[in-house]
Amino acid sequence: MRSAHIVRVFTRDDLGGNHLGVVTDVDGLDASSMQQIAAELGFSETIFLWPQQSGVPIVRIFTPAAEMPFAGHPLVGAAWTVATTEAVDVGRLQCGVGEIPFRIEGGAVWVDTPMVADVERAAGGEDIAAASGLPTTGRIWWARMPIPYLVVEAPSAEAVAGTTPDFGALLAGPAGEAAYLFAREGSHVKARFFAAGLGVPEDPATGSAAAALAAVLAFEGEPQGRLSIDQGDEIGHPSTIELAWNPAAASLGGTVRADGEQWLET
Repeated sequence: MRSAHIVRVFTRDDLGGNHLGVVTDVDGLDASSMQQIAAELGFSETIFLWPQQSGVPIVRIFTPAAEMPFAGHPLVGAAWTVATTEAVDVGRLQCGVGEIPFRIEGGAVWVDTPMVADVERAAGGEDIAAASGLPTTGRIWWARMPIPYLVVEAPSAEAVAGTTPDFGALLAGPAGEAAYLFAREGSHVKARFFAAGLGVPEDPATGSAAAALAAVLAFEGEPQGRLSIDQGDEIGHPSTIELAWNPAAASLGGTVRADGEQWLET
């Protein structure tokens, strides 16, 4: 048997956050075994963390249904794990999209992800949103992370909170793997993220979607900025993601808390 450390990423006032399984005992695990463990734990993501090789720890990220080349809250959780076990404040991680720098500032963990340039207004986006039960102002985009994320602007935070998505319609359409609903007021964003096609009907806190939002805003003429994003309240996991971006990178920051250990059969 081996164990998985459980952490909560993007907590709010030490509460909530998005649970993450962290497996550091990776000897003998192949992709099939890792997928089995991720399904067994049932969190939105589980990571498998190899120690430093050529100075850069390697991270593989799995949802309950698929391996992901990139995801925000797993990378923040991986950075926290490396920082706490190796007593470093600055470093790098290797994931499916390349090397990701990280740093610890004032108790928060930050990862710097390359700015995504593959963004476009979504042709037929209003029809997709209407069929899926997502309220919208009519401003809808595709941001490829590289998985395509449908980013939908809602008319208000209340509209985001009150949404009941039609998961059947989402799964049947092009946004089944990633649909991000948000409303912005000044420097604050209210958001929800649906990824039923990846085995995660609703995610409590989604760093990759925050990076997609940064890419959308840059596409719309905001080359740099900073936002605070609240997510997860509707499913009992209040979470806050700090987002900063410039033309080169989207930076994702937040707090991480340990939440015990779980023994695995695999």
